[in-house]
Amino acid sequence: MTEQKLLNKLNELRSLPAETEVFEFKEAKNGYDFGKLGKYFSALSNEANLKSSPYAWLIFGIRDRGRTVVGSRFRPDRKDLDSLKGEIANKTTNRITFVEIHELNLPEGRVLMFQIPAAPKGIPIAFDGHYYGRDGEELSPLNLEEIERIRTHTATDDWSAAIVYGADMEDLDPSAIAKARENFKNKFREQAEEVDLWDDIAFLNKAKVTIKGKITRAAIILLGKTEAEHFLSPAEAKIRWLLKDAKGNDKDYRIESCPLLLAVDKIYAKIRNLKYRYIKDGTLFPDEIDQYEPFVIREAINNCIAHQDYTKGGRINVVEMEDQLIFSNLGNFIPGSVEKVVKEDAPEEHYRNRFLATAMFNLKMVDTAGGGIRKMFNYQRERFFPMPDYDLSGGKVKVTVIGKVLDMDFARVLARSSDLTLDEIIMLDKVQKKKKLSLTEEGHLRRKKLIEGRKPNYFISAKVAQQTGQKAAYTRNRPFDKTYYLDLIEKAIGEHGYVERKDVDELLWKKLPDWMSDKQKKIKINNLLSELRRGGKISNKGSFNKSKWVLIGP
Repeated sequence: MTEQKLLNKLNELRSLPAETEVFEFKEAKNGYDFGKLGKYFSALSNEANLKSSPYAWLIFGIRDRGRTVVGSRFRPDRKDLDSLKGEIANKTTNRITFVEIHELNLPEGRVLMFQIPAAPKGIPIAFDGHYYGRDGEELSPLNLEEIERIRTHTATDDWSAAIVYGADMEDLDPSAIAKARENFKNKFREQAEEVDLWDDIAFLNKAKVTIKGKITRAAIILLGKTEAEHFLSPAEAKIRWLLKDAKGNDKDYRIESCPLLLAVDKIYAKIRNLKYRYIKDGTLFPDEIDQYEPFVIREAINNCIAHQDYTKGGRINVVEMEDQLIFSNLGNFIPGSVEKVVKEDAPEEHYRNRFLATAMFNLKMVDTAGGGIRKMFNYQRERFFPMPDYDLSGGKVKVTVIGKVLDMDFARVLARSSDLTLDEIIMLDKVQKKKKLSLTEEGHLRRKKLIEGRKPNYFISAKVAQQTGQKAAYTRNRPFDKTYYLDLIEKAIGEHGYVERKDVDELLWKKLPDWMSDKQKKIKINNLLSELRRGGKISNKGSFNKSKWVLIGP
């Protein structure tokens, strides 16, 4: 906040007839007990939550009676004052601390304004293990009913729609507003001429970014000046781009803050999006193509902005590697299943940040009419690239987009099998990535004769192989009859008198299915030798470490 805004807030509080549960005046002329300050922090934070206020105020240097400025010498060194944030965090729930400690040097004396964030939804704030609240102007333990009320606050309350008290149009970036107007007119072409007649307040109200001229959290996130981000604290509105080399080492980074409407383009510009050259196969593939479809990048970033759980105080991350992009945001995936979203291709009934998502739709950033994620899958399909990979674990959503052909056989399936549905392609994508199939997915693919093999080592079926010219690949994946392998071993021993283990490995290794790992191939060969030994066909005349297999019998 600017000094003038702080003065306005101070005068506003001083003019009120009595203290409320969300602000408190203290003289604190020469100091103040740390333990009592911590109790007030807990009480005011909890009361701000209960009163749906974004933050509360504890003010030193003003006498309660008469509201006169008396000045405070509490921690006169700014360094000591700032260290108070960490001292409070060490004793509070989830290390919640002050939004800011503002210092005003007025003619009458020094005034400190402690800006205290409201307790997050569902989390009452304790200090030193105890919850505090206010009964009128009195500091008291937070009663059980109030604790339960905070804990049962539901996510139906839209965090992004809350009014940001103290913020006004001066806190919004003019360039971002101009870009928002451009996008809005592009989205709603029939209103383009009319939009030019609206002033900024009318425009933002109609675009549903503000509410009756009042600045919302969504407005700060999308259009706020960089220095206005403090209005969201302890939440953050930041996107971090990180470039890694082939070994996973950090090579470069950039962090963009509000306004995120403009930050998306800045992050997009950092992503290299190099040309990818296909391995030519007749005329199947073009010579080269961008690694990533621009829509996919923008959609992924904008989805992170729209669905981020800002109450967790984290950042949106975009990690760029040599052949993949990883996008992540905090918060559970509300639809529960990516497959459900792709299959239904319809807007969600519930949004974490409905007001923000609506504003982003109006400003042509996201498509709340549904279909954005499905389009991402289809763009990857058109490139013959792997499907986007969603990891919904750990209380966050992580999307990996691969910018290359991962499996040429799978690419040919996409290129030549026009009768495959997107659902089936997503299932086959799991097969190429060696990911686990559900019983329903496995059953469907088997009924359609799209896969063969044993769980979890599935491979493309003979039917698909024949349709897509992959007969050789199919044969490499399908094992020979066991008798074939046993006969080969016996024949080799008969021709050479004896064989060592390395000879058997060399004989069979490339004849075993491609889907087998090296470990699985070793185990398979062990089993074949054991079966011949137990059947009285061969014996080991060497040692355990250096075997020498010979035939038994006449």
